[in-house]
Amino acid sequence: MSTRIEKTKRLMRKQPGQARSRATVEAIVQAAARILGDQGWAGFTTNKVADTAGVSIGSFYQYFPDKQSLIEAIRSRHLEDCLAVLKNATEGEKPLALFVEELVRDIIAIHSINPGLHRVLLDEAPSSDSFRDPNSAFEKEYLGYYTRAATLYGKTVTHASAQTVGMMVSDAMDGIVHNAARRGTLQTVDVKHELVRMITSYLGG
Repeated sequence: MSTRIEKTKRLMRKQPGQARSRATVEAIVQAAARILGDQGWAGFTTNKVADTAGVSIGSFYQYFPDKQSLIEAIRSRHLEDCLAVLKNATEGEKPLALFVEELVRDIIAIHSINPGLHRVLLDEAPSSDSFRDPNSAFEKEYLGYYTRAATLYGKTVTHASAQTVGMMVSDAMDGIVHNAARRGTLQTVDVKHELVRMITSYLGG
């Protein structure tokens, strides 16, 4: 089990055991994501989340002790999605062009589900120290996939280690995707095309 899933479980007050409970938690998290994306941090309240999810405020507090724990759960889900994309992209030994195309396409896709939400998570909502820790278990796993990609595809990049090359690709991807989400340009053809071209050119030498 991923360390991020474990962290999310620790943040929750109560773990949903039955299908009905799991559906309640899912409804709460989905409602919270919609409200954050539509109204921002200033409009985000536990009462709004409960109303939108169709649950009582008491049911909300059965699972989440406060707004911050819910934010952490949303962030953790997003990070899990990112890891899943990277794991899938780096499986096997695809041609470089196919690897980059799939990676960029799927990273953009998971950031495009609710672009407003990502802007709020990046710029408005508070975050815990663990999400800013460059040495966290998530960061190590995340950069590990990029290092694997650099090992497989960056064979002509001889001036730096695979770890450094992977970090450069990771930082470029994160910066461009996050800033495009802020600007509302993430789903434009030009952004995707240029990001694919940049990473392919870098890894291909």
